[in-house]
Amino acid sequence: MVAYEVNLETPQYSVPDAHRVAVSDYPTHMMEIPPSRMFLIRDALKAYKTKYGADAVTYDASQGDGGASLPGVPREILERALELQLEHGSAYDQPFGTVQFRKAAAEKYWQLDAASGWTGDNIVFTQGGRDGLQKAYSAMISLGAKEVGSALVVSRVPWISYHWGPYALGLNVLMAPGQPEDGWRYTPEAIRACADFAAREGRKVAGLVLTSPDNPTGRTLTTGEQIELAQVALDAGYPFVLLDWMYHWVTDGGHSDLNAVLQAFTPEQREKLIVLDGLTKSLGASNVRSAHILAGKKVVSYIVSQASHGVVPSYFGQAVAIAAYEMGYERAAASIIEPTRESRKVLRAALDAEGVRYIMGDGYYAFIDCTPYIEAGGLTDSEALLTHLGENHGLAIVPGIYFSQAGANWIRFSYATPAERTAGAVKRLFEGLHALQK
Repeated sequence: MVAYEVNLETPQYSVPDAHRVAVSDYPTHMMEIPPSRMFLIRDALKAYKTKYGADAVTYDASQGDGGASLPGVPREILERALELQLEHGSAYDQPFGTVQFRKAAAEKYWQLDAASGWTGDNIVFTQGGRDGLQKAYSAMISLGAKEVGSALVVSRVPWISYHWGPYALGLNVLMAPGQPEDGWRYTPEAIRACADFAAREGRKVAGLVLTSPDNPTGRTLTTGEQIELAQVALDAGYPFVLLDWMYHWVTDGGHSDLNAVLQAFTPEQREKLIVLDGLTKSLGASNVRSAHILAGKKVVSYIVSQASHGVVPSYFGQAVAIAAYEMGYERAAASIIEPTRESRKVLRAALDAEGVRYIMGDGYYAFIDCTPYIEAGGLTDSEALLTHLGENHGLAIVPGIYFSQAGANWIRFSYATPAERTAGAVKRLFEGLHALQK
């Protein structure tokens, strides 16, 4: 705490005048942040069961939770995590987690190369991916843009929480140019255009979010593509690039190579990289709340300082991760990776056979263009299609309009289920779509 003159006779701020937060009424002009509309999905399936009976078979292709639709965390990992928790006790840990977690993540999981300059000290445990993202956004504001109202650049059809998580902290989310025929893929030109666009409005850019595999589209970027786009962003003056790798183990090509990425940048540039990873998707550990951030020392120091006054991580999520890393992560995550890989084959074959336009790389999702069916049925958009498919065909999907207007006629179809369930779900999908054309 900075020392300053104390006056016990009057009210007094806790920090000196030069460090006080300036008055701004920007919260009065913000949109109300909407709650999740996932309840509409449940309501549609409930209506189907009311119509066809409580035992009627339904399919949930809206799932982003392998712990609900696939086996989730293996029992032996949870049992080992419990052992670790009992050994560890229940006292507070450090705001970064524990040295034990940092060591396991750096050495067993990432196998960090000394040439990268990064060690366990570059790792901060977080209470799930959303907590990690909020901490990363806060660091971008305080260490990079240094002002609210700056722009966070995301893809043209971003994950729902990319809209509202940053916005709640005072960032304006700026969707990059992109075309559906390219899977709304970032281009170097689009990244530069966003920086120029923000500058013309008198705004700074706080950072760029790169997600691969992507939610909602499933689009996958190679390591080389991610390096190229990150380099373009840094050269264009972006203070930070966030690599969201929550789905990177659930792929056909294998997990991302962090060492290769780090060594493609100079030591100075590495300080501007933030990597998010965790157990949510690849281990089906949604309610374990286990994720972590890797970043440069200034970002780590900032996040640790803030966490000491906010969310101090619990130990059990770290213990589950440590147990999975000890086992060997590919083996630990096999119960999610393998059925998802088989489902991916089933779904891709079915979509190709129908001749629909779709985007599908890796991860959990395919993004399917339903424009011909929406138009044939006289529907307004993909939210109306959700109601039709759920109430009349017992199939839950996520409307693309939930992500952005650019995806208004598209749907996110999850194949994070056993292959036979995916086959049943895609059969219902086309039954429902073809019914609109009659």
